[in-house]
Amino acid sequence: MAEKPGMGALLLDELPSDSRHTRQLVRRQMIAEAVIAEGSMRIEDLTERFGISLMTAHRDVDELVSRGLFRKSRGIVTATSTSLIESSDVYRASRQAAEKKAIAEAAMQFVEPGQAIFFDDSTTVLQMAPHLSGKVPLTAITNSLTLMNALKDIHDVTLLALGGQFHNWCHAFMGRMTINEIARLRADVVFIAMSAITDDIVFHQSPEMVDTKRAMFESSAKRILLSDHTKFERRALHSFARLSEFDVVIVDDKTPTAHIDRMLSKNINVVIAKGNGT
Repeated sequence: MAEKPGMGALLLDELPSDSRHTRQLVRRQMIAEAVIAEGSMRIEDLTERFGISLMTAHRDVDELVSRGLFRKSRGIVTATSTSLIESSDVYRASRQAAEKKAIAEAAMQFVEPGQAIFFDDSTTVLQMAPHLSGKVPLTAITNSLTLMNALKDIHDVTLLALGGQFHNWCHAFMGRMTINEIARLRADVVFIAMSAITDDIVFHQSPEMVDTKRAMFESSAKRILLSDHTKFERRALHSFARLSEFDVVIVDDKTPTAHIDRMLSKNINVVIAKGNGT
């Protein structure tokens, strides 16, 4: 049975181009959004809403359960009350899609042929992938399995894949082994996105992710933060760095003027990405 069009159809151009894999990721994003919005749903209701078989619904739900997003019991799937929901790549990929595209496009002005670049596992940085072929040759260094798959076939991109412990909820490698690999490298620039900005300090809810991204930060000559306007409205537990420690902070044009003016008053280099890719 064909899948019904909906919000997830808008995400097709945000993900890797493998059509079958892309449809699967989009469908799981749609399921995640639906269950998070409702709190709990019958799996049979998911089959009706998304036009899929019961077997496919169970397979999709089982994958989301394995990431810590849901619990499944007696045909009912329930969203977990955990910060992993907001950390998950499934959830993050569907948030502020247009803003992330605009920010990623603005970030490309800081990419030059010949550079070695750290790309973190964020879905905002992932949006840079389609533009990189226009700036080759490049050396791309990342812990994101999703980004590795997006870059592996681009001509003249030397891909350095960071290993370590794989975390299924974010599709990325993190931990001591990853940090040790990063420490042996020196990059021209790092592109990073985080969960929250409070009092001009950047935060994330995962300490492992903070440590891994901090290693990239310390091993790069230039540090660039990509942040949509909603990050200024969120809170997270673990501090990462002050905004003033970044060489550039790229925000979207929905960011309140008060935040922009405050950053500029502190001599933070702010770039405002215009909507619609302009």
